[in-house]
Amino acid sequence: MIEIFQDLSQPEMEHIDKVTTMISTPKGKVFYSPHQDDSEVLFLLKKGTVDLYRINSQGKKLVTANLQAGDVFGKMPILGQRLGESYAEATSESLVCVMSRNDVENLLLKNSKVAIRLAEALGNRLSEAESRLEDMAFKSVASRLASLLLRIAEDTDWRGRRVVKGLTHQQLAEIIGTYRETVTLTLNELQTTGTIQTGRRKVTLIDEVQLAEIADR
Repeated sequence: MIEIFQDLSQPEMEHIDKVTTMISTPKGKVFYSPHQDDSEVLFLLKKGTVDLYRINSQGKKLVTANLQAGDVFGKMPILGQRLGESYAEATSESLVCVMSRNDVENLLLKNSKVAIRLAEALGNRLSEAESRLEDMAFKSVASRLASLLLRIAEDTDWRGRRVVKGLTHQQLAEIIGTYRETVTLTLNELQTTGTIQTGRRKVTLIDEVQLAEIADR
């Protein structure tokens, strides 16, 4: 269940199921682009992970948000959601709930708890966006990369060390706003100092204390 709906009754949940659309998206599928129609829509990520990104005139891709299950995004000005020139791409197999403006308005008017939870979710998104912008403006590539690795490491190896899996150097570069070559060089430097260990689409965090110090610089 999506967290913002957890206080709804069974009849209310059944109504939500009737008025919303669930779309299943495989990894790598772009399910929203700036070229789609102008209708307002709200996406609620039920399962999986999604990247929001933009592409500049030179074709460079910049990831503006890494979304997890429970996150809310879309094109709905009444909620402060404006995707603009952004694309939404599933970075793992995902399940997305799609709601129209009319459905959202009716839901918020009928259930204040949902409205509060939705406001909290959108507030968290704004805070994360501000942190990302601050990092890109004031932190070095090494600091941004260290911060990212600490934030997204979810798996662990047999020794209990946290691991980042499934991302290429190009994808890491797009997330922190730099070039692939710079990410490769920085990862090699971190490995030389014994802070991390790299493998094929895998980064093992060896010394998280040192990594955190780099992230704070």
